[in-house]
Amino acid sequence: MTRYAAKTEVSSEASRMEIERTLTRYGADAFSYGWQGKTQTMVSFRAHDRYVRFVLTLPDPDLPEFKSYRRGAFMVDRAPEAARKLWEQACRQRWRTLALVVKAKLEAVECGISEFEDEFLANIVLPDGQLLGQAIRPQIAATYATGNMPPMLPDYSEGR
Repeated sequence: MTRYAAKTEVSSEASRMEIERTLTRYGADAFSYGWQGKTQTMVSFRAHDRYVRFVLTLPDPDLPEFKSYRRGAFMVDRAPEAARKLWEQACRQRWRTLALVVKAKLEAVECGISEFEDEFLANIVLPDGQLLGQAIRPQIAATYATGNMPPMLPDYSEGR
């Protein structure tokens, strides 16, 4: 299977700027971008009175898939420049994909196909800084593991 934008020549920076322009066009009133280490980047914004964050994990440039390749039965080291170019291509691909995802979600909301919260639910930032998707994943796993549905409303009868 071919990955979306696997051969893109659009730089990571251009994709990030495209995301920012797209968010502005669809009404976002705040935007930020950051990175940590070689592999963690983040885009966050505020729209529809909600804070949203996407954490984009980039591939580690030290992975063997960038540093070497198979030639017959042997592994051959790539030149450092060739390894860097392959890694940059993988990063560009991920940034292009994020740009596509953000644009598609915002357009779906704009066209009335879905609601903002439905499209960005997993990436909505809770007051404690955690993403809603991170907070709810353990409950989903427990529900499927036990077959027990959580109550629709909290039980406030205790403590009365």
